[in-house]
Amino acid sequence: MSQLQYSEIREKKIIIHNDEPCMVVESHVARTQQRKPQNQVKLKSLISGKVFPATFHVADSADEADIQKREVTFLYANRGEYWFCDPNDKANRFKLDASLIGTAAKFLKQNSNTTVLVWDNDGEEVNISVDLPIKMEFKVKEAPPAVRGDTSKGGIKVITLENGTTINAPMFVAEGDTIRINTETGEYVERV
Repeated sequence: MSQLQYSEIREKKIIIHNDEPCMVVESHVARTQQRKPQNQVKLKSLISGKVFPATFHVADSADEADIQKREVTFLYANRGEYWFCDPNDKANRFKLDASLIGTAAKFLKQNSNTTVLVWDNDGEEVNISVDLPIKMEFKVKEAPPAVRGDTSKGGIKVITLENGTTINAPMFVAEGDTIRINTETGEYVERV
């Protein structure tokens, strides 16, 4: 486990704060004339999903969390629980709560592989979140036909993806098409 000095606690780093792995979502080192510099950060707990502020002074340091990425297969969702398994051992199953999955839930595909972040908490492994690829491909399950001259919605219609998620897409997207989605913004990127 490596120690980060106060000024190294930057965006995208995952540190241990109050015994929890937290991702740094914002950081700003402020230097005032009278006082020593301090790093004002916003942290997101990877256990509870809560975002909160914290301040690190020159003398402070933080432990970088020991996080590994592991490939897993998404099986199914049921009552706010998302079930996964080891791709090489279908019997090795585990679940993650909806609160940990967040918006990624809309883009999970049954029997497809994704990445889970695993925190090594003194030898005990804790699955903490799902890490989707930024761009993913989906088959369009339902798309209303494009109506000529209907530009009142700016040439956009609501379509349904193979996993049941609905998104906005251009008028020319049809049922059976395969499209690419940006999983961070939830927006249509292109037809494949």
